[in-house]
Parts: sequence; C-alpha cells; structure tokens
Amino acid sequence: MTITDFLKDLVDFSEAELEDILSHFQKEIVSKSQPLVKQGQVCRKLYYVEKGIGRNYYLNSDGKEITQLFFGEGRFMTSLESFFEESPSLYNVEMLEDAEIHSISKNELELLFEKYHKMERLGRLLSTEMLTKVVHKLNAIQFQTAKERYEYMLTEYPDIIYRVPLGMIASYLGMSQETLSRIRKKKIRD
Repeated sequence: MTITDFLKDLVDFSEAELEDILSHFQKEIVSKSQPLVKQGQVCRKLYYVEKGIGRNYYLNSDGKEITQLFFGEGRFMTSLESFFEESPSLYNVEMLEDAEIHSISKNELELLFEKYHKMERLGRLLSTEMLTKVVHKLNAIQFQTAKERYEYMLTEYPDIIYRVPLGMIASYLGMSQETLSRIRKKKIRD
C-alpha cells in the first residue's frame, strides 16, 4: 500500500493537505540488511514501509539476536521509545528485504502535528496501533501456547514464513527453532 493510500484510508485529508504532508517525507530505497538504527544510537526517523519487511531486534547477553517486532508493507516502523524520547535505542532496526520506505524526522512530524489537527488524529491512531501490537506480543508470550503464538503471527503476517528466516521468526515467538519446526510440521499434517 502506498503511503498516500495509507494516509487517505486513516484520515480524511484534503488533496492540498495530503500534498503538503507528503512533501515532508523522504523516499528511500534500502538494501536488504541495511541498518536503519543501531542499538545505542538515537533513532531520528519514523519510517513507512511501502515495499519490503523490516524488524526491530536486540542482542542478548550471549550475542544472540532477539526479534521484538516485524513491520510489513503498509506499516510504520521505528525504535519507538528512542524516536519519541530522543534516547539511545535498545533495538536495532533493519530491513530484511530490499525495500522502499518513506521517512520523516521527529521535527518534521511535530511541525505537521502543529499545522494540521488531522495529523494529531493520525498520530493517535498510529500510537494506539503500535501500543496494541506491543501489548498483544507481551500477552502472547505470557498467556498463549507456542502453537497459539504461531497461528496469531500468521494472521498478522500471512506470508512471513516465505520472507523471513525461521530463526528470526522463532526468536520473535519466544521459542526455539526446533519447537517452531515441530509446530509447522504438525500444522501441515493437520
């Protein structure tokens, strides 16, 4: 979904408003595995994923990558707390495929919030979506079985198993790669 369609679907912007808003975004072509934010850096941009899939991840004490969230087409992505609090990021942010994204700085976003009341509504809707996504992930880890987490992930990202290495998916789901393989094999048989 293009950023234009995404914005129009969420909020009823006039054509003039939309044109001005889009002028504040920068289109970027990003290569697979290119870091957008490195752990410890301040995240300076909010990204809209028009084509590709990305993720937030951190390195645990053993140096193992743990995926926090995936971001597919038609989603905004960032290191949330770093972007809004201007603090060092706890996460790395990267694209897992060659991608087309649109970025906006916090300053530019704040200017749009001040200029357009409808942008504040958009910000509220996006914040609610991101918060809901994080809360659902926490609840899933605490209350769902491994199989239930896998099935929910497939409803959120139907083609993820064809686009993302299984090790990243397993870390996102909070399980070993072996457990993920068993769940997938059982699902195929069912």
